[in-house]
Amino acid sequence: MAKLSAINKNNRRIKLSNKYFKKRKALKKIIMNKKLTLEERFKAQQKLSKLPRNSAKVRVMNRCQITGRPHAVYRKLKISRIALRKLGLEGKIPGMVKSSW
Repeated sequence: MAKLSAINKNNRRIKLSNKYFKKRKALKKIIMNKKLTLEERFKAQQKLSKLPRNSAKVRVMNRCQITGRPHAVYRKLKISRIALRKLGLEGKIPGMVKSSW
């Protein structure tokens, strides 16, 4: 089990990134528009840098929903390889059996 503080910190980052998503996207669109003047683009860049750092999508860590483990997490299932193996062993995942030879 991961530290509860790390899990909570990641949850705060997820909330912040969802909150500022549209604003960040609009500012980035202005910054990348080469038809606008350099001054307008620079002002948009300054506004973007004033937003909280943790509102960026890249700061969110993929964590296991069951254990909170930050590594070896399947994106589609949102659980780690260890939790997946445990659930498969218990027979809680339909069609999945632990292989042994």
